[in-house]
Amino acid sequence: MKKAIRILGIFMLVFVATLSFAACSDDDDPVNNDFFAGTYKGSISYSDGSTSNSAENGSVFVTKIASGTKYNFAFSNGIPDLNGVEFQQSGDHTLIMVGGTATSYIRIDNNELKILYIKDGKTWTANCTR
Repeated sequence: MKKAIRILGIFMLVFVATLSFAACSDDDDPVNNDFFAGTYKGSISYSDGSTSNSAENGSVFVTKIASGTKYNFAFSNGIPDLNGVEFQQSGDHTLIMVGGTATSYIRIDNNELKILYIKDGKTWTANCTR
């Protein structure tokens, strides 16, 4: 009997551990999570008129901040970060930047990040996937 309880206990431990690892996925949805942090990899660039920086294999680390509607974007390769950008939900799994236009937008979902952001003569771009 003790052996059966011990085997059952080990089985339950393995089951819970497996379930825990399966819950931590790269497919987390930035729309449905109260807290979101994810890295998107791909082509990124920045220009401020006098200098420019780009990388074909760059990355952008995206975090949802406490307000619930604002996000921060930390670029690799020495590109300045974008912080406190406000978003609204578009559809079931997509966020778009509040105040975006055809020439200045950020769109994010669980698989893709697209940025063309122009502010004060500075331009950030990203075409990344997760």
